[in-house]
Amino acid sequence: MNGMHVVGDLIGSRYKVTGYLGEGGMQHVYRAFDSALNRDVALKSPKNNSAEKRFKRSAVVAAKVNHPNIAKTLDYVESDNRQYLIEELIEGKDLETALLAHTGCVDPYLGGRLFHHLAKGIAAAHHAGVWHRDLKPTNVMATGGYKLQEIKITDFGIAKMADEELADAAEKGESTLSTNATAVGALPYMAPEAIDAPRSAGRPADIWSLGAMMYRFVTGQLPFGAGLRAVGKILEAAPPSFPAFLSSNPQFAPLSAELMQLILSCLAKDPLARPDADELVRKCGMMCYPVDQRLIGTVRKIQYEAWGFILCEGKDIFFNMSSVYGARPKEGEQVVLSKYAGGGADRAHPVVVVQSPAT
Repeated sequence: MNGMHVVGDLIGSRYKVTGYLGEGGMQHVYRAFDSALNRDVALKSPKNNSAEKRFKRSAVVAAKVNHPNIAKTLDYVESDNRQYLIEELIEGKDLETALLAHTGCVDPYLGGRLFHHLAKGIAAAHHAGVWHRDLKPTNVMATGGYKLQEIKITDFGIAKMADEELADAAEKGESTLSTNATAVGALPYMAPEAIDAPRSAGRPADIWSLGAMMYRFVTGQLPFGAGLRAVGKILEAAPPSFPAFLSSNPQFAPLSAELMQLILSCLAKDPLARPDADELVRKCGMMCYPVDQRLIGTVRKIQYEAWGFILCEGKDIFFNMSSVYGARPKEGEQVVLSKYAGGGADRAHPVVVVQSPAT
């Protein structure tokens, strides 16, 4: 395995490493400056010999897809016997960090928007003859946090390498699937056929993974659990139940019902029974979900457990408990909200409690 790069390293006489962004199952990711085009980029290099053998092929696969909801593959470089994939730099965080780490789940309005954009990105890839194979929240980047200014699926090429490693793990049995480093993160979102016959899994496996991700986003739970126990449940593919809070609030129930139905269609055991990505785009486009800016505020006052005020950007915003999705807030807690002009104070809707400090 090759050593790590440090700030100042020059790759291919063009890309200067300016920082380390992190790592995935198959690659290290650096921030670099492209001196030829005067821009910052993401530079990815394989972590081990197995990944090196597949890196160029993965770059060719990723470069076939061009869509606003997919991170662009910009270049492929071989330098000093090492390989590098150059990708669009996204100044944001993966969805696990940007959304789920703070509120645990997202409200149906944000869920509908997220579903729509992810479906559009997947549809574009499928039209280009490419499927991801490793869709999960950590492989989707968002800018602006809950504002979701940009939503981009990453690692289409890297996922091809991950897919081969996942296939190897699946063929070795359930115990390997639950311990392999690459498989542990992917397993909760893997389709039954990706476990049972991994090398024949195709586009419908991406649809299943999207459904599993959306279940996680709107419920805060994994549809079939995690670890070894998830394998049997995924293979059985009994439709998962949904928490009561999705449908108990009349303000959110209609859109929640649409989302639940669409998610279940993605999680059909028979790959041929699942909708294709184009159908998902069409159905998401028919949903009524607002796209208003999301803000972070602090609950200042609650009256009679029925209504109160949220301090946001130096002003009081009125809210009613009927606009709360999920857990009810307490005074002093942070919440995510959208605001609308009202008589006197602005009105907040929806309101979602922040479980850990949000930025």
